[in-house]
Amino acid sequence: MPHASLADTQLDRLQEILARHDGLEGPLLPILHAIQTEFGYIPAACIPVIADHLNIGRAEVHGVVSFYHDFRDAPAGRHVVKICRAEACQAVGAKALAEIALAKLGLEWHGTTPNGAVTIKPVYCLGLCACGPAAMVDDKVVGRVDAAKLNRILTEAGA
Repeated sequence: MPHASLADTQLDRLQEILARHDGLEGPLLPILHAIQTEFGYIPAACIPVIADHLNIGRAEVHGVVSFYHDFRDAPAGRHVVKICRAEACQAVGAKALAEIALAKLGLEWHGTTPNGAVTIKPVYCLGLCACGPAAMVDDKVVGRVDAAKLNRILTEAGA
C-alpha cells in the first residue's frame, strides 16, 4: 500500500528492512535500529508501515520510539554533543555545564540548532568518571570539560 509521505525509494528501503527481520522473535527494536541506521532517524511515515507489517498498533510503535532516547524522530545535527549527567560528573559541575550548553544553543535536551549543526543530548555515563565532567562529540569522548572547553566544542561544531 502506498504511503504518500515516504518517497518510493524510502518505501522500498523500508520494505527491505522489514523483510530482513521477518521471522525474528521480538523484531520491533531491531527494525527501528535498522531504520535509524538507514535514514538517520525514524520518519513518522514509517510508523504505520511498521505497525501494519507487525500487526501491532501504531501507538505501540510510537511508544517505543518515544521511550528510547537514542531513537530520533527528526534528523540529528551534523554533530551530536552528549553531556554526561551521571552522579560522578554531576559532582564536579556537569549540571552547570549542561545549563550553559542548553542556554548557548537555545535548546532543550535532544534539540537541534536551527542551522542543523548540533544536536544536544544527555548521556548517563561515558566511563570517564575520574575525568569529569565528560562529554562526547560525535564519537570522541572529552574529559575535564569546563565552560571554555565547552564553548570551543560548540563553536567548532558550528553552533
